[in-house]
Amino acid sequence: MKRIITTLILSFSGFAGLFSQAAQNQASEQDVFVPIAKYIQNGDAERLAVWFASNLEIDILGTNNVCSRQQAKQILKEFFGEYSPKSFVIQYRSGKPPMKYAVGNLSAGGSKFRVTLFVKTQKEGNYIQQLRIEKE
Repeated sequence: MKRIITTLILSFSGFAGLFSQAAQNQASEQDVFVPIAKYIQNGDAERLAVWFASNLEIDILGTNNVCSRQQAKQILKEFFGEYSPKSFVIQYRSGKPPMKYAVGNLSAGGSKFRVTLFVKTQKEGNYIQQLRIEKE
């Protein structure tokens, strides 16, 4: 009897671990925008650029470019230099791998902006494929 109870306890512990791991994986998938939002709020183009795909589409105030990670980082540095971020809040998230997107509100330099992010999930990680900043 003790043996059966011990086996059941170990089995349930194993299942609980699997469920916990699955919940963590799901949470981490949903949290892809958390660090990205932090870097936008801080105006940190350097750290945000780590999330960029090797080539991405970036549209800042109507100027649309398909450019390299390095070029996009420079464009964002210039934007953050002109419009110093005060706050950034993601209002909406959707999609599922391999493509997710989020829309947020950025308050920067006394102006309000809508930021749209498209993130592609690949084996190597999550990468921003498209970033759009529009004045509201």
